[in-house]
Amino acid sequence: MKKVTIKNLIDFRAKTDRSKITFLNNLRKEKIKASTDDGGDYWRSCVSAISNVYRNNDRTLLGEKVAEIQDKLKVTTRKQTKDQYQRNIDILTGFEDFDLQTIRPAAEINVKKQPKTKAILDISGLPIEAKPSHVFSFSENGSEEVGAVWFVAKKGGFHLYDLGMFADMIYRYLDTCYSKEYFVNTSFCIAVDVFSGKVVRYKDIENGTIPSLMDTTIEQMNKL
Repeated sequence: MKKVTIKNLIDFRAKTDRSKITFLNNLRKEKIKASTDDGGDYWRSCVSAISNVYRNNDRTLLGEKVAEIQDKLKVTTRKQTKDQYQRNIDILTGFEDFDLQTIRPAAEINVKKQPKTKAILDISGLPIEAKPSHVFSFSENGSEEVGAVWFVAKKGGFHLYDLGMFADMIYRYLDTCYSKEYFVNTSFCIAVDVFSGKVVRYKDIENGTIPSLMDTTIEQMNKL
C-alpha cells in the first residue's frame, strides 16, 4: 500500500474482526476510497474556507464563502450536489461562533511550507500520511516553537478519541520534520472537527485526557 490515512485507521478500528481483514486487503489493493459523505471532495469547500480564515485570521472570509456556495446552490439542479452545497453552508454558518483565537498562539504565526516528500511517515512499517491544514512557527518567551492545526470533517462528526489520532499524527509529523529547528508545542498540535466544533490537542493525550490509539491500531493492522 502506498499510504494509510488517519481516516483509514479510524475506519479500521470501527469494523468487526472479519471485516477488518477485508478492509486491509482492499487497502493493499488501493480499492478504498472516501465515501460520499465522509471524505473526498464533499467537504472541500467548507474545510478549505475555514483553513483560509485561520491562515489569514480574517473571519469575513467565512461569509464570502457562504455567499459563493449559495450562488452555486441556486443554479444547480442535481439533488446530490444541492445537498452537498447545503451541508457545507450549514457547517460554515455554524462555525461563525467558533473562537479561532483559542486555537492560535498569542504571537504572530508564520505558516510553513509542507514538502510533499515528507507527508508520509513510516510508523512500525506502515506508511502513514500526515496532511495538517497548516504548520506554523511562532516565538514565545524567547523560544522558537512550531505547531499545526488540522481541520477535518465527517458526517455526524468524529469522536474525541478519533480526533486524538489526528492530533497524535500532527505531533509525530512535527517531531520528525521540524524539531531540529523548533520546539514542538504540544498545546498547538490541534485537530478540529469542523462538523461539531470539537477540538483535541496532543497535550490532551500527554495528560491522559484523551487515549492514545495510534500505536495499538497500527499494531493490530500489522498482526492481521
